[in-house]
Amino acid sequence: MATKKTFEQSMERLNIIVDLLEKNEQPLDETIKLFEEGLGLVQECDKQLKGFEKKIDELASKKVEE
Repeated sequence: MATKKTFEQSMERLNIIVDLLEKNEQPLDETIKLFEEGLGLVQECDKQLKGFEKKIDELASKKVEE
């Protein structure tokens, strides 16, 4: 089972993948694997960002109520 990465770890890995894909030096099968991994990371980062946004909204609404 894969260890869940922090947002920062996911973004760091995503940047590495983008750099590798931009160089276009990988064989096609490796390129597809990297692209697939990148898509998963984008989805995970999006999910985490939405969670962070929800938490900030909750905290902001608590502050307004006080």
